[in-house]
Amino acid sequence: MKYLIKESQFDKVIFKYLDNQDFIQIERNDSIYFINSEEDEYVQIRYDKKNGWCLIYYRLMNEISTFFSMEVSGSALKVIGKWVENTLQMRVSKTLLSGGRNLR
Repeated sequence: MKYLIKESQFDKVIFKYLDNQDFIQIERNDSIYFINSEEDEYVQIRYDKKNGWCLIYYRLMNEISTFFSMEVSGSALKVIGKWVENTLQMRVSKTLLSGGRNLR
């Protein structure tokens, strides 16, 4: 059975999924880092306050793409960028995939 869902509804489902990740936000220098726990090895999302760039760890992007049967594309990245904008109440100018960065 197939269902049709509006883009705005789909965005809300992904927002809810990301909200349920319970990311910890750590602010250092000019960046805000979203991590899973204090001991997490990799930053899941990094927001650069200077230029508004949002970098998404490729494994998080793959997880979301697989879970929601999406292609890893600009639209999937945009949805995560919108979530970051909504969460931080800051403008995201560009959303990119990242190889991951160790916070330590």
